[in-house]
Amino acid sequence: MRSMKVNLDKKSSSSYEIRIGYKIVDRMMLIISKNFKANRYVLITDNSVGSIYAKQMMDSFKDVGLNINRIEFSAGESSKNINTVMDIVGKLLEIGADRGTMLIALGGGVVGDMVGFIASIYMRGIPYIQIPTTLIAQVDSSIGGKTAIDLPVGKNLLGTFCQPCAVFADLMFLETLPQKEFNNGLAEIIKYGIIDDEKLFRLLSENMDAVKNRDSVVLLKIVENCCRIKKSIVEIDEKEQGLRRLLNFGHTLGHAIEAVSKYTISHGEGVALGMIAAARISEKMRYLDLTQLKRIEEIILQAGLPGKIPQNFSTADIMSRLVMDKKKKDDIVNFVLLKKIGMPFVHGGIDDKIINDVIEEMK
Repeated sequence: MRSMKVNLDKKSSSSYEIRIGYKIVDRMMLIISKNFKANRYVLITDNSVGSIYAKQMMDSFKDVGLNINRIEFSAGESSKNINTVMDIVGKLLEIGADRGTMLIALGGGVVGDMVGFIASIYMRGIPYIQIPTTLIAQVDSSIGGKTAIDLPVGKNLLGTFCQPCAVFADLMFLETLPQKEFNNGLAEIIKYGIIDDEKLFRLLSENMDAVKNRDSVVLLKIVENCCRIKKSIVEIDEKEQGLRRLLNFGHTLGHAIEAVSKYTISHGEGVALGMIAAARISEKMRYLDLTQLKRIEEIILQAGLPGKIPQNFSTADIMSRLVMDKKKKDDIVNFVLLKKIGMPFVHGGIDDKIINDVIEEMK
C-alpha cells in the first residue's frame, strides 16, 4: 500500500493521508479503527455501488468491532441535488447520527461530493472518509475537499470546501467499473498529463492498451502519479484562488456541455470535449502548436472518449451556460489554455466568436 500526505495549513487539523493499493480493505479497516475513532460510522453509497460492495464493506466494519449503519441513494448525477441531501439528512437524524458520527463515502464522484457536502453542514460539521470506487474519483474528486451539489441551472453551484480525514483508493473496485465510467477517469488522467506532466502523458499514450485492460501494476503507477500532482496543487492553493484553477482544464466548456445535455453526457465525456475545445482555442489564438493539438486529440480518441459535440446541441445554449460558470470573475469566464503540453495558463475574456467557432467546428 502506497501512502502520501496532503499537507495543509499547519495551524489546522485538515491535513490527511491518501493511501493507494490493490485489495487493501483489511488494512483500511485496521487503520480506520485505530486512527479514526467515532461513536458511530455511517456508510453512504449509491444503489449501484451498494449492490456490489455494501455488504462486504459493512461486514468488514463489523469484523473490527465498529458500529456501522448504511444509507443508499439512487445512482447518477441526477441525484446530486438538495432533495437527496435532505433525504439523507433525514435518515441520519432517524438513526441518531450526531457530532460523534463519522461518514464514509463509498462510491464515485457523485457520492463523494454529496457526502462531503453533508459532512460539512450536518450539525455544523462532522468528519468523513473518502473510499473512492471509480477511476475519476481515485485520481481526482476524492482529493482536495471540494464538495458540491447541482442546481437546475448548472453543476456544482452549491458547495463547500471540506477536507476528508483520509482517502483510501483500492484499485480492486475498478475491476467491476463499467467501461464508460472507466473512460471517465481516463479523461481526468489525460488532463493531468496535459497540464502538469508530459512524462505521464507519454506513459499513458504508450501503455493505453494495458491501461484499458486495467493492468493493476500500470494503473497503480498512474493513479499514484495523478494523486501526487493533485495533492501538490491542493497544498499550494486549497481554496482555488490561483494555481488550483489549472485543474479546471477542459471543465469550463465541459460543464456547460454536460448541463445542456441534462447530464446524459458524463463528466469525463464533457471534460474530453472541453479539453479538445480548450486546445483548439489555444491553437487559434497562436499559443499552441498544431502538432501538440493533434497529440492531445489523438490520445483522447485513443482512450475511447468523444471528439465531437452532438449536432443537436445548440451553440447558443452552450454559450449561455458558460455565463453561469461558477469560476468566472465579474463577467469574465476564465479558460485554462495551453502554450504546450505541461504548460497551462488561465486566460480571461476570450472573444465569444472564437469560442463559437470552435463549438461549431466540433459538431
